[in-house]
Amino acid sequence: MGGLREVVASFVASGPSGVAIRTRLKGLTPEDEKVLRLVGAYLGSLASRDLKVRCADGLEHSSETWAARKRELTSASSSRWAGSITKATHDQWALARRGQSAHVQSLEAGIKTLRHRLSLPVGESGTKRSAGGYRSAPEWFHKTRRLHVLEDRLEQVRADREAGRVRVARGGKRLLGTRHNLDAAQLSRSQWRQRWETARWFLSADGESGKRYGNETIRLTPDGEISIKLPAPLSDLANAKHGRYVLACTVRFAHRDTEWADRVEANRAVAYRIHYDVQRGRWYVDASWTLPVTQTVPMQTALAHGVIGVDTNADHLAAWRLDEHGNPTGRPRCFFYDLSGTRDHRDAQVRHALSRLLNWAKTCGVKAIAVEDLDFQSEKTREKHGRKKRFRQLISGMPTGKLRARLTSMADATEIAVIAVDPAYTSQWGAQHWQRPMASKTRKATRHDAASIAIGRRAQGHPIRRRTTPPRAHQSDVHGHRTVQAGPETLAREGPRPHVPGPRTRSVPPDAESTRATRTPKTVRDVRSDQIWVQHSLLLTD
Repeated sequence: MGGLREVVASFVASGPSGVAIRTRLKGLTPEDEKVLRLVGAYLGSLASRDLKVRCADGLEHSSETWAARKRELTSASSSRWAGSITKATHDQWALARRGQSAHVQSLEAGIKTLRHRLSLPVGESGTKRSAGGYRSAPEWFHKTRRLHVLEDRLEQVRADREAGRVRVARGGKRLLGTRHNLDAAQLSRSQWRQRWETARWFLSADGESGKRYGNETIRLTPDGEISIKLPAPLSDLANAKHGRYVLACTVRFAHRDTEWADRVEANRAVAYRIHYDVQRGRWYVDASWTLPVTQTVPMQTALAHGVIGVDTNADHLAAWRLDEHGNPTGRPRCFFYDLSGTRDHRDAQVRHALSRLLNWAKTCGVKAIAVEDLDFQSEKTREKHGRKKRFRQLISGMPTGKLRARLTSMADATEIAVIAVDPAYTSQWGAQHWQRPMASKTRKATRHDAASIAIGRRAQGHPIRRRTTPPRAHQSDVHGHRTVQAGPETLAREGPRPHVPGPRTRSVPPDAESTRATRTPKTVRDVRSDQIWVQHSLLLTD
């Protein structure tokens, strides 16, 4: 037990910090599309120029340099467009810094594993907690070369981080790399160029409370009219007053429409983003706003009606309902999803599985769902798992971050609390203590079902192991307390057990009294006297 790591206490996850909704722009005229393309391309060029200046500043960035960049962009567009561009630039630079830090941690984990395995003799077997030596001398040699490669990469990334250098590509590094693999991506040069230019457009405007309809740059009225404040060089394209261009279509949000309309009518801040989907040939607009920080529900209140433990897997969610005492009730449930295909298909699958889970929770009357606080960033390196390529692909494909974010957002709307649980040993201990006891002739409990019970019990503060039976040789308190759940704080744990009616010996079954009353006696009693006549076997005479 000394080698086990400390389990972090469970906590109630915070609610969502913002809302984002999307709808399609239908009925755009060719002139509308032309204006949107010109505005997006022009503002995208300004955003690329601003990002270049920000990356050149590095760690020497200050409020004075920020103000200077914003003044330069204001003269080329407007003050509000300049504010949106500089804010997006800072967010992109900060995201690159976080990715750089994660890359450093990944390289350090890989180097540590390589050094450990190279220090062992060739062919030495490993254990469950640490990998062994490499299988052959050629493999050992190739791993030494990879160790030098990773050390050089780590030295370079650390130098870039200390100097404040980041490498950012507007439009995405993945799409940029596709340019060199057009045949594999089944794209022509013109198709790739169209995607690349579209991804580098900029048509995003931050909201501003107190202004008309919550946004002066991209304005959506409660009636659905959408208009854009054109940059100064493109003001000749305006078809409305004050250099604005009004689109021919109207906008209506199918999701959270009432909430959005309330914010717009109250002139509260709403941010908008217009973008074009090249593959579908459709224009979309996103509306987003922040939510006030809400007080999380206390743990005891959330667990008052029990909890549903959820075990996250690559293709399904295994769930089991537990009562307030930590006992599993009912039957386990599985909510399957398919993560193959496009991004939209994967998102729809995750949403559908979470919707069924939350509907089941509302039907059961449970106010809390316990999930594992998973993070596989340090588990995806090929140095840790070696030849287990399928296993690396398995844990890489698990939508842990996306599922946790969506579950928190969807559960907040249904007033169900989400409890984050430390994932340490839940699958191992759940299978050890709960898989066989929960199986029956008509039901086979899986390892994932048992893990869901372990997750729910850890959220409730109960130990994962079940109650142990007393020692068979001497079933008394000589060998300790009769159950592992009787802690020092339990009242009357040293007192006598409550009286249970019925026989107190193992040789007599529980229904012995009723059996005695109905079975045929082996002795014959004379009602006229107290003398008992014993029935003997038949005597043989001549």
